[in-house]
Amino acid sequence: MESTFATGTLWKTIQQRTQAALKCNALLPIETRQISLPDNGVDFLVRQVSSLVRKHDQTHSNSNPFLPYDPDLFVSDVSPGHVCLLNKFNVIEHHVLIVTRDFEHQDSLLTEADFAAWFRCMQEFNSLGFYNGGLTAGASQSHKHMQLIPLPLAEGELDFPMLRMLQNTCGIGDPKTEGNIQQCGLPFRHGIIALQAEKLRGRAAAVYLRECYAALMQAVGIKPVEIEGDNRPSSPYNLLFTPQWMWLVLRSRECFDSISINALGYAGSLFVRNALQLEVLRQAGPMAVLRSVSLSP
Repeated sequence: MESTFATGTLWKTIQQRTQAALKCNALLPIETRQISLPDNGVDFLVRQVSSLVRKHDQTHSNSNPFLPYDPDLFVSDVSPGHVCLLNKFNVIEHHVLIVTRDFEHQDSLLTEADFAAWFRCMQEFNSLGFYNGGLTAGASQSHKHMQLIPLPLAEGELDFPMLRMLQNTCGIGDPKTEGNIQQCGLPFRHGIIALQAEKLRGRAAAVYLRECYAALMQAVGIKPVEIEGDNRPSSPYNLLFTPQWMWLVLRSRECFDSISINALGYAGSLFVRNALQLEVLRQAGPMAVLRSVSLSP
């Protein structure tokens, strides 16, 4: 393995690799226009995508884009078991993937090593981490990969649209809530925990993050199941986290109508392929869409 990045350099490297990948057409951004859909006190950010059909044709396939990965999308080695890659079909600029070097199944439970690699990258820039735990949760590839996108998701005072609701209903940002798992009165089964800053220092951070993840899974009723010698969850789920909190949502299906929903939907960011899907989303309401693809509280 080549040397990993030096602390404080990853963001600059992502920017440099992005420019190089654009020039050689290894990176193929998907153009969008942004629409705001207010619903239940949340200004949902919807991106209407013109070329998502091309991406969809290349997902849920038997091919593995990470073995081998495209060297033009390589950003950096992160750990002995993980690399950082640019997301080839990015909708959000500077979207990166933290990918296991050897094949591990996307349905496999996240490990301490996964959290160590993921959190190390997260500390390099203001970002939101998310994980789609299986096809039903919106995963497009079966090779384990965690994801990071820069914050804020759009111009404005909030890092992402759902944040104020989490602050108001769960007290996220209030030190009194640190370390406690809460359900925030949302219309789907979930658990959220405000992370304790003093436990996120040094090598102990990954142990703590893995413990929080396990506690959230237990709180929402997910159990580890051994499949083909691998520990996997008993239910599909989405996981989102920042250095301040971790949030887990149980999933029941991937799509509402023809609209695929992944973890970013629960941050208040949704994607549609065309005007018809946008109208379906508008008529149903984004919060009702999230409820329909999740398990009931």
